[in-house]
Amino acid sequence: MSVTHSETPRRLTPPDPAVLAAVQAAVPGITRSRVSDRLGMAHDASHYLLTPQAILVPESAEQVAALLRTGLPLTFRSGGTSLSGQAVSEHLLVDTRRNFRGIEVLDDGARVRVQPGAVLRQVNARLAAYGRKLGPDPASESACTIGGVVANNSSGMTCGTHANTYQTLESLVLVLPGGTVVDTGAPDADARLRALEPELARGLERLRDRVRGDAESVRRIKAQFSLKNTMGYGLNSFLDHDSPAQILAHLVVGSEGTLAFVAEAVLRTVPANRLAATGLVVFPTLREAMAAMPEIVAAGPAAVELLDAESLRAAQTDPKADDVLRTLSVKSHAALLVEWQESDPELLAGREREAERAFGGLSLSAPARLSRDTGDRAALWHIRKGLYASVAGARPSGTTALLEDVAVPVPVLADLCDDLAELFVKYRYERSVIFGHAKDGNLHFMLNEHFGTDLERYADFTEDMVDAVLGRGGTLKAEHGTGRVMAPFVRRQYGDELYEVMREVKRLCDPGGTLNPGVVLTDDPRAHLRDLKAVVTVEPEVDRCVECGYCEPVCPSRDLTTTPRQRIVLRRELAAARAAGDHELARRLEEEYGYDAVDTCAVDGMCATACPVFINTGDLTKRLRAERHGRAARAGWKKAADHWGTVTRAMDLALDAAAAAPPALVEGASRAARAVAGPDAVPQWSRDLPRGGTPRRPSPAPEADAVYVPSCLNTLFAPAAGGSGVMAALQRLAERAGLRLRVPDDIAGLCCATPWSSKGFTGGYEAMRRRVAKALVAATDGGRIPVVSDAASCTEGFERLVAAASPAVQVVDAVTFAAERVLPRLPAARRLPSLALHPTCSSTRLGLDAAIAKIAEAVAEQVVVPDDWQCCAFAGDRGLLHPELTASATRAEAAAVAEGDYAAHASVNRTCEIGMTRATGKTYHHLLDLLDQVTA
Repeated sequence: MSVTHSETPRRLTPPDPAVLAAVQAAVPGITRSRVSDRLGMAHDASHYLLTPQAILVPESAEQVAALLRTGLPLTFRSGGTSLSGQAVSEHLLVDTRRNFRGIEVLDDGARVRVQPGAVLRQVNARLAAYGRKLGPDPASESACTIGGVVANNSSGMTCGTHANTYQTLESLVLVLPGGTVVDTGAPDADARLRALEPELARGLERLRDRVRGDAESVRRIKAQFSLKNTMGYGLNSFLDHDSPAQILAHLVVGSEGTLAFVAEAVLRTVPANRLAATGLVVFPTLREAMAAMPEIVAAGPAAVELLDAESLRAAQTDPKADDVLRTLSVKSHAALLVEWQESDPELLAGREREAERAFGGLSLSAPARLSRDTGDRAALWHIRKGLYASVAGARPSGTTALLEDVAVPVPVLADLCDDLAELFVKYRYERSVIFGHAKDGNLHFMLNEHFGTDLERYADFTEDMVDAVLGRGGTLKAEHGTGRVMAPFVRRQYGDELYEVMREVKRLCDPGGTLNPGVVLTDDPRAHLRDLKAVVTVEPEVDRCVECGYCEPVCPSRDLTTTPRQRIVLRRELAAARAAGDHELARRLEEEYGYDAVDTCAVDGMCATACPVFINTGDLTKRLRAERHGRAARAGWKKAADHWGTVTRAMDLALDAAAAAPPALVEGASRAARAVAGPDAVPQWSRDLPRGGTPRRPSPAPEADAVYVPSCLNTLFAPAAGGSGVMAALQRLAERAGLRLRVPDDIAGLCCATPWSSKGFTGGYEAMRRRVAKALVAATDGGRIPVVSDAASCTEGFERLVAAASPAVQVVDAVTFAAERVLPRLPAARRLPSLALHPTCSSTRLGLDAAIAKIAEAVAEQVVVPDDWQCCAFAGDRGLLHPELTASATRAEAAAVAEGDYAAHASVNRTCEIGMTRATGKTYHHLLDLLDQVTA
């Protein structure tokens, strides 16, 4: 195939005023049309790039219905994890992520009612208490939303075709393109559909009879949907269901937003087996692995994941690879990652015995071992899921990572692997891995492509790949959806008759063709080669990003300004605008980026915990903040580092003075100062802030058990009402346990340096780092005893400070110290009846969950961590500079806390306590403050 590709830079055209006027008339106040809004949402996880005219953020199904009645082209977007181009548009993009997040557990967890913006992992978190979960288990479960799960007919590693979205769907509330709302689960659903949409109801019945009356259509549908299959529309609906409402509901599953808007779904759940045994079974060749499949599958595994030889080579670089895998001399090897799941130990033991018998008859390259150990199992799944990261993260700068998926009958799976390997060689795709769900014949493979120069190669490869898959009786899309990438090949896969049935389904549901144009069905044979995403080289954090969106659900600013993905893609757009000489666009992007991406980033690093290629956009933000500091600011913060004791004492006294003055006077003075100096320079004082704290004082202890470094937050802020604060509490707890704490002589001037790090003041950071490292080496007798910090963010900061300068010094958080060394020596606690607990971003990154849980269980009989908890975004002084950020970040958690009646509320960082107290109106204490109270 001869393909031409223009390198002409993409120009941003302004939105059509008539379109914006029509939206405003239909639903006022939901339009976002700044260049940053449009370009930030132009990118999803796919390799396509279209810029919408505007972003629409409706709040209800009624508002969506009003939008649909305008007849304007709309594309629905929530998680944006789709890989095939379903979630991008040059028309109007409707953001359903921000508002449609309702989750209602029904029938003790047997069913769940969910809205499209709810994240799959959050739904499963609600169901966990009932021992249930959703059937679909895609790898993107931490970020994908229910809207996407339904739109793509999601499946995953263990659900196969028996527990995917289609099979576990009970009903949908749909908004049809004409604005009609239909609940397919209502007793009168068919009657309502016939009354309000008579042509649609009659047409679905007509197509049902047409499909059932054609033996070849029935044969073809049964063959296609015996596989995992998300290619085209789910025509199996016409065989599996009789009523128009149920046919419609199941056609919408997998329709990628082209037939209706899903306002709500009711899904049946499956058991969440709490026990599992996992192992990696390595074979000399891929064919031998495939030959072993019948025996392994007969033993009833929940998952069988294939890793080809190139996958194993990539897996060997994973830090969690064990010695057997790391030392394997990979040639033509392949492996199967197998897992058995049960709810009962005896049942699992039986599965393990069956597995061992199956393994005994196989020719293996290494002994097969099953493990129930949580750490071992997590390491194996980390390796499997890390294949994407290892290949995508190492791709050449300027290339796009493509993750594709297909499915064939299991008996020809090895043949297809051979076909793909030959195509990789033919088209010079290096380091391309093949892996996937072997039990289902479902393969994923990765390519790194440079669309700016290699489009013809990609086009020819695609043609050959399509022939190979269809020639093996397979489907071109098993899990990831048709999208734009495979829309030109739907007719080739299904044939003319079934393709025309699909065209009729689209015409009946969406006569105007306004829903997600260009997706699933297209008359353009080259549609998959248009609007491809050219990746520009910018900087390390940006260049590694694959725009998957896994970072977005954990970002505290996601509902206020931008997400980590958006921060990165806007950097790419800015670089592209500069390269194209579009100075006006570059200027506007820079102006909007300052507040949207720099000022309102909490730099909490939670994005790195979710990112498959481990990008911390907080590091990028810190560097950008450093670049905009003037000489005077840098000098001032350097001086603050040199006189930190004086500075913190002055701030302490200032808070005392503010608390003593009339609140209206102080608030007014604060607002005036912010108006002059800027909101990112002067904190906003409010009457809910505490008074100043207590100065930190040295405490020599010649035979100390640990060096205690109280956080300077203790000096800045007084303890929460009703408590003595963590500084006094920890010292009393240690004394009660017979442990001696040494507080360094120069404690008043020591800090974890987070204020300088988060603001990008590198000079002040280095000055503090040198002072702290020297002081802690001396105070710990060269590392003989550990350093204890009483604020999780400070623990993280101290770890960074001493890691390079004095690796012998061990830094532990006060909660860990208390859980391991203090709690066992304390008297029995008079436990509180209940406790609402707010973990922090730092405690999560430090891995303090187990220690926090141990202390919390000693404090209260019932401990509740709200399902909607996330970083509160107070972030040192960020909550004072931009209180709107903390308000947005805590809104969902505050609502969850308000639903309960708790005896106490706790966190493990003083600023987080302040942020959560402000958000909920409930007083949050440090967890150790409460432990002190209940063991006194």
